[in-house]
Amino acid sequence: MTGHSGAFIHETAIVEAGATVGEGSQVWHHCHIRSGARIGAHTNLGKNVYVDDGGVIGDGCRIQNNVSVYKGVTLGDNVFVGPSAVFTNDLYPRAAAETWDLVTTRVNEGATIGANSTIVAGVTIGRWAMIGAGSVVVDDVRPHSLVVGNPARQIGWVCACGRILQRGLEPFVTQHCSACGRSSQPGL
Repeated sequence: MTGHSGAFIHETAIVEAGATVGEGSQVWHHCHIRSGARIGAHTNLGKNVYVDDGGVIGDGCRIQNNVSVYKGVTLGDNVFVGPSAVFTNDLYPRAAAETWDLVTTRVNEGATIGANSTIVAGVTIGRWAMIGAGSVVVDDVRPHSLVVGNPARQIGWVCACGRILQRGLEPFVTQHCSACGRSSQPGL
C-alpha cells in the first residue's frame, strides 16, 4: 500500500489504492478510506470512520467513531470530531437527481466538533472554535467561538485549550486563559 508507510491500519479497515494515510496515523476497525482521500500524519481515525474521495483530514486530528468525511470536506490540522458527528456536502440532495452540487466545507486548525453535531455543507468553522454536542451548524463560525444548539448560536469564546474565556456575545478582546496561560485574540 503506497502512501501508508509508518501508519497503523487495522486488518478490518479498507484503504483503497490512491488514498494517502500519513506517517504515524492510526486507522481503526471497519474504517473505509476511498481512493483520492488524504489523511495527514499522526491522525487517529476511530472505529467505522469513512473518508470519501476528495475528503481531506490534516495532521494531528482525532476523528471519533462513526464519522463520515465526504468529498468537499476539509479538516485542518489538530481538529477533533466527536462520535457520530455528521458532515453534508449537498444543499439539495435527492435520490433521483442526475447531478449534484458539491458544496465545500472547511474546518480550520484546532476546532472541535462535539458528538452528534451536524455540519451543513458550505460553512467555515474558524480556528480553535468549539461546536457543542448535538449542535446543527448552518452558518460560519468565527475563530475561538463557542456555539451550541439547533441552529447553532454563539454563546461565548474559548481558548485554544478549550476552556471558556468569556461568556456572552460582548466583543472579544485579548484574553488570558487562567487554565493554560495562553493569550488569545480575535482572528487567531
